[in-house]
Amino acid sequence: MLITHDTRCALNAVVDLLNTAPEGEAPGAPDSLIDLAALADFVRRNDVSGVGALGAGDLAAVRSVRARFAQVFAAEDERTAATLLNALVASAGTTPQLTDHDGYDWHVHYFAPGASVADHLAADGGMALAFIVVAGERERLRRCEAPDCRHAFVDLSRNRSRRYCDSRTCGNRLHVAAYRARRREAAS
Repeated sequence: MLITHDTRCALNAVVDLLNTAPEGEAPGAPDSLIDLAALADFVRRNDVSGVGALGAGDLAAVRSVRARFAQVFAAEDERTAATLLNALVASAGTTPQLTDHDGYDWHVHYFAPGASVADHLAADGGMALAFIVVAGERERLRRCEAPDCRHAFVDLSRNRSRRYCDSRTCGNRLHVAAYRARRREAAS
């Protein structure tokens, strides 16, 4: 599956945003998008371009977009995901435009000039998710299968076999636990 740099960046931002939610962490974990400083850190971490000064309304709006992205990941089928994405992208007032900035070749920004950070994320992230749906690859939008983790991720492996948000942490932890359980069973 060919994914352009800007689409990959938008998908990474969607996943990072989803994983700030309590349901993205271990059960009972707090929301990590708690204040404007956390939102500013998210914007920096994801190199979200064209974002001006952040205000209190931005935090609530971004949390709302996060909830809408979560609905797309949880959608039962393509039609439901498409309906959710259409509404999300339309609400952002998309204005596709070609741009080349910060050393990147030509790519498309879907957010309107001067858009809020929430509209920016909704437009670019929504379109990136739409490309996944259009390609017939919605099953690549996943949640970690580790029982104590529900982090979101986009499985970009060639054979769509990724099961964990991070094979070095969640995957390894489960494999070690299974190994130890087999050893205990064999010893008894």
